[in-house]
Amino acid sequence: MVKIEAPSVDVHRSAGEGSARQGQVMRGQTYEVLGRTQQGWVRIRTGGREGYIKTSGNATVVEKAHETVDEDAKMRRQVVEYALQFVGGRYQYGGVDPNKGVDCSGFTRYVLGKAASINLPHSSTGQSSYGKAVTEDQMQPGDLLFYAGGGGINHVALYIGDGEVVHASTEKTGIKTSPYDYRKPVKIVSLLS
Repeated sequence: MVKIEAPSVDVHRSAGEGSARQGQVMRGQTYEVLGRTQQGWVRIRTGGREGYIKTSGNATVVEKAHETVDEDAKMRRQVVEYALQFVGGRYQYGGVDPNKGVDCSGFTRYVLGKAASINLPHSSTGQSSYGKAVTEDQMQPGDLLFYAGGGGINHVALYIGDGEVVHASTEKTGIKTSPYDYRKPVKIVSLLS
């Protein structure tokens, strides 16, 4: 694990100051170390991507927090696996059970309620006020992504990793997976950390 101590640290595509920047990590956050390179660079996973940060003066590599990360990752994996079993199910406006037909917020409410014992309202706007807001670089499997149209939040999806979400999409397509940025998310929240 690496714990960020500087106010913010740039995440690079490869281990070197000259490589392209692909985001930032902030003070107090911890990330899984996937590997170490020369000159104090470590490879970490942020959201669905991997990148490199320079640790000297910015962050400390800690061995201790591994158990909590394993539990967190296990819970996130369970939520995603639970959600994916409903792919192909029916979309139904106002529906609350993916076995019978469900809408977007009914789907995320059902999945997080059953897989993680998290109680959410049956409204995408209502759900967007729960949890902790995170950025695209920080999102992890199990986080909720919110999309807007017509003046406000009107859709919610569950991030499953590798740049994909699962959601109760439309009456025509039902419950399916999509690239997370098939529309620009306006808010991302983490309820599982």
